[in-house]
Amino acid sequence: MLKEKLKKYKIILASGSPRRQQFFKDLDLDFEIRLKEVEEIYPPELKAVEITDYLAKLKANAFEGELAANEILVTSDTIVWHQNKALGKPKNAEEAFAMIKSMSNKTHEVITSVCFKTVDSSTLLHDITKVTFNDLSDEAILYYIENYKPYDKAGAYGIQEWFGFMAVAKVEGSYTNVMGLPTAKVYDFLTKLV
Repeated sequence: MLKEKLKKYKIILASGSPRRQQFFKDLDLDFEIRLKEVEEIYPPELKAVEITDYLAKLKANAFEGELAANEILVTSDTIVWHQNKALGKPKNAEEAFAMIKSMSNKTHEVITSVCFKTVDSSTLLHDITKVTFNDLSDEAILYYIENYKPYDKAGAYGIQEWFGFMAVAKVEGSYTNVMGLPTAKVYDFLTKLV
């Protein structure tokens, strides 16, 4: 349906995330992947959604002057926001353990911002999902890190894996947002764009 509406356009997904790429396939959209190395550094005074907005836009701006008139570039960034700080991707097992342990028996926010860039416009949208974890044992956390190696995931966990089935007590908001893309909002935006 949307694929037909967008046939005059070329969607460029600037994401190496296999989950985001799969979402675009599952949304039945034709797209091309274009990647650029972007140093994901943001000003330290930014908080919560300001961080993801900044990074999604930073990734889009890397393509400035390179888009054709019929191209729609999509970039995004996801963080876990917990106890007034951003939890990005863990560097090692110790960091992953500390992140997950800090969220045990508590509620955190998963924030994703998406930037849509064309030759003459740039639009940001974001989504925030509240996720509550059960009380987690050290053994369960260590088992997850050892067996699933969640080093490519913000907050050191994937809700779609064993951990999510076992650890998540409650999700308030978009489930796909926790996986890295608020698919319904993205689909709706693209529908209104054409």
